[in-house]
Amino acid sequence: MLELSNIYKTFNQGTIDEKVLFSDFNLTINDGDFVGVIGSNGSGKTTMLNIISGDMPIDGGNVVLDGAVLNNQKNFKRAKKIGRVFQNPSMGTCPSMTIWENMSIADNKGKTFGLSFGLNRQRKDFYCSQLELLGMGLENRLSTPAGSLSGGQRQALALIMATMIRPDLLLLDEHTAALDPKSSDTVMMLTEKIVREKNITTLMVTHNLRHAIEYGTRTIMMHDGNAIMDVSGEEKIGKTINDYLKVFNEISIECGN
Repeated sequence: MLELSNIYKTFNQGTIDEKVLFSDFNLTINDGDFVGVIGSNGSGKTTMLNIISGDMPIDGGNVVLDGAVLNNQKNFKRAKKIGRVFQNPSMGTCPSMTIWENMSIADNKGKTFGLSFGLNRQRKDFYCSQLELLGMGLENRLSTPAGSLSGGQRQALALIMATMIRPDLLLLDEHTAALDPKSSDTVMMLTEKIVREKNITTLMVTHNLRHAIEYGTRTIMMHDGNAIMDVSGEEKIGKTINDYLKVFNEISIECGN
């Protein structure tokens, strides 16, 4: 379970550009939830992920994962339990290294490196079995540099790498936004397959309303540092794109847009 308790975050504090984004913000993500997070630019979506991952400090409150307070943990410490896939496909893989080498690095996340071979041949069959989940034939291209793959293939590889050693929490930061429509849909189908089969608690930020509706078990809409909509179960199933657009339009009118 992930708990964000009484979170405070202010940008440019003490200056003319000071902006309070989160003020006593609270959110609970239950084990096994696959949550899609939508909202306008500046609503706090990516900032929330950065706070959870440890890439951004908070001014007050607690970030708690499975009962452990993470406030004082650096991001590389949190990465042992938290997987993340970014919007840019090049951020999740090393382009000059082969698929095999990339997967070996992901396989050793959180482990102590010693004087041993970087490529563990005993794990080759396991890597192939993980790549087979993608249905892209990458299991037959282990010696191919990751940089030569298409954007969709690299993002799919990054997804496998982030979940190969099952994380307690998976953060997806608009991970399909930089892909063409076909690749975007492919990666989303793979995402749901992997999250469901491995039962990974997942928080997915997306601007794609269709993805937020079709995938996951819960949808949260953010605005101005608050969760103004939080639907799951039958309520989520009953929502349409027009239902979300109506709320967006109401927000725009209130903001004078």
